[in-house]
Amino acid sequence: MTSPDARDDRDTPDPATALRPRLPSPLREIVDERFARYGVRLLLKRDDLIHPDLVGNKWRKLAPNLRAAAGRPLLTFGGAYSNHLRATAAAGRLLGLETIGVVRGEELAGRPLNPSLARCRADGMRLHFIDRSMYRHKAEPETLTGILRAADAEEAYVVPEGGSNSLAVRGCRALGKELRGRADVVAVACGTGGTLAGLSAGLAPGQRALGIPVLKGGFLTAEVTALQTRAFGARRGTWSLDDRFHFGGYARTTPELEAFATDFASRHGLPVERFYVAKLLYGLVTLTREGAFPRGTTVAAVITGRPFPWGSPGPGRGLMPSPGTPPPPPGPGGAAGCGASRRRCTGGCGV
Repeated sequence: MTSPDARDDRDTPDPATALRPRLPSPLREIVDERFARYGVRLLLKRDDLIHPDLVGNKWRKLAPNLRAAAGRPLLTFGGAYSNHLRATAAAGRLLGLETIGVVRGEELAGRPLNPSLARCRADGMRLHFIDRSMYRHKAEPETLTGILRAADAEEAYVVPEGGSNSLAVRGCRALGKELRGRADVVAVACGTGGTLAGLSAGLAPGQRALGIPVLKGGFLTAEVTALQTRAFGARRGTWSLDDRFHFGGYARTTPELEAFATDFASRHGLPVERFYVAKLLYGLVTLTREGAFPRGTTVAAVITGRPFPWGSPGPGRGLMPSPGTPPPPPGPGGAAGCGASRRRCTGGCGV
């Protein structure tokens, strides 16, 4: 087992040689009266166009870890609907790497795979299901050793849930550098906080980053600070969080959010991913209306992903579940994915 925070094998060929990402990602201004009437410019940073399989921040997080893995099997963690698991599996298929996905919920092993996990398996990922209690303690050395042994992956390179480690944070710093001088405020939806931690470190003085958490619990300030400390030695950049727009937690939507996302897609021709991007854009519309951005402010919204076709067709161009569709199976305490009673996400997150 190799710790991703301890190794950065700079002699390994860059995966970009084989995967050919579109970098820097496009930056597009859109005209939207909900911003224009307050004198605010809105830019969309289209990280969802970086790569067709490693979408958005998943590319920026995974690429340095793929380099550090140096061809060894890659083991990582996620819930039943994890975007991170899908991206890791796709990277394995494209680069010819063995991938192992440790999935929360031992009871899922005997059930038909949902579309997200089926995609992982189709891309060659070996799925290993563990019980919820063990999953909560997966970062503890003794527990992790047991998981690796049970998964027959003791020599694997381990990437944490959501892909957020020091290498990932440093990889996301390039996102901030691409936006230097282009916006006053750069906003991003947050799951584990790794993208915000790197983005804010890459911005120029005078710019600030805004994170919109999609999980309940209010734990991300401490997490982002810790990620920056491990990656850079101290807190970096100017950043803040607004916890009001999680819509009940990860994998939760409401009819109001669905209507907003459908309307935004219709206005601007952008298929809107519900669990991250819709909450980010809704938050920015609300903050603009509240006067959070002075006239003349340019705001860049980072589009970190696009819809994945799980569940039944719904109003979001047939790409997401209809309003009221149950979220992924709840974890302990009845919370879907992440609950306010838990400090860190150990559920079925797509982070």
